[in-house]
Order: sequence, then structure tokens, then C-alpha cells
Amino acid sequence: MKFVIFGPPGAGKGTYARRLQNILDIAAISTGDIFREAVKEETELGKKAKVFMDAGELVPDEITNGVFEERLQQPDAQKGFILDGYPRTIAQIEFLGKITKIDAVINLVVPEWVIIERLSTRRVCKKCGTIYNVKYLKPKVEGVCDKCGAELIHRDDDKPEAIKVRLRVYEEKTQPLLEFFKNKETEIVSVECNDVDIPPEIMVDKILKALKEKKLIE
Repeated sequence: MKFVIFGPPGAGKGTYARRLQNILDIAAISTGDIFREAVKEETELGKKAKVFMDAGELVPDEITNGVFEERLQQPDAQKGFILDGYPRTIAQIEFLGKITKIDAVINLVVPEWVIIERLSTRRVCKKCGTIYNVKYLKPKVEGVCDKCGAELIHRDDDKPEAIKVRLRVYEEKTQPLLEFFKNKETEIVSVECNDVDIPPEIMVDKILKALKEKKLIE
């Protein structure tokens, strides 16, 4: 099983991917995690990516593709995977198609008001990147990461006006990607979330049900 998960910022992609990883016994691979690991391991591509990351710039497609190709060769990805945050450009989709076949795209459809409510209450660990929410996914100790004990921060791009800009950019960039996948006859499995309070396990159940209806999983 080889899936890509799409959804606007704050849709829950990472949370759902990690839960699906455990249920389906496949690797959950996110852009943030993969770059952090490549930099930590000091691979050649990781060193190149770090230059752009330190400068606050987007990592070029060529380097991003190389890092993902390395990651997909690791043992845990051989049973299958779910990609979060990749591909993000047509060039990345085309490259991905050369090295593997994607069974389906899981497309999370979430209204703007839900996204704004979720992201404006989101907090992120400034050290390890773990995500929390002051209403729905609280840390054990307020303001402190459960995993590493570092401070939780409210990112500037998680504030309402910035969120609206991020959503416009997402729509402009992602719609062509979905169309490209459709034209390649890749299954698009859309799952709606219209409730800001919906527990992650309920959404995961909805995703699993949709995948089963398409006969993508048993």
C-alpha cells in the first residue's frame, strides 16, 4: 500500500498518517521528519538541504527528490508507506512516478473555519516539532513538550491572517497536483471533516472506510 495524503495546513495530515501507519503497518514519511533525519545523519543530500533550510528557503526539487528516494529505499518503507508533505510540485510527482507507483491519494477536505480554529490554538515544540493543541491535544504539562521537554511555541504562521494566506497558497499549488494525479488515473479518495472537535480516531476510521470502499485495503 502506497499512499499520499493531501490536505490544507491544520487538516491533521501528520496525526492521521501516524495512526494509519500503526493500523496498516506501513511507514509514515513526512517532509519535516525526512529532512531533519537527513541533516542529522549528515548524508550528502542532507548537507545540501541544510544550506537552504538554514537560509529559510525552499529546498529545490532535485535535492528533495533525492532525499525521498533515499528514504523510500529504507527497510520500513518496503511494506508500503504514506507520504505527508511530498510531492508538492509537478516535477516531484513526475519523479515519484519513476521510482514507485502510488496506489491512491487521500484528500482531506476541510472548511476554512475549521482550519483557522485548529491552527490558532496549535502549539509546536521548538526542538522536535511535535504538534499539540491547547483545546484538543494538550501536553501533560502546559507549554512543555511531552517528548523532549522543550518549550511549545505559537508560530506566527498559525495566526488567523497568516492562516488565510497559507490556505490560498495551498489551494493554488495543490489543485494542479490533484488534477495531475487524476490524469495519471491515480485513485483520489476524498474524506470530509466538518467538525473542529472530531477526535482523530473517528477521522482515521472514516479514512479506512473510504479506502475499503475503493477496495484499496481489506
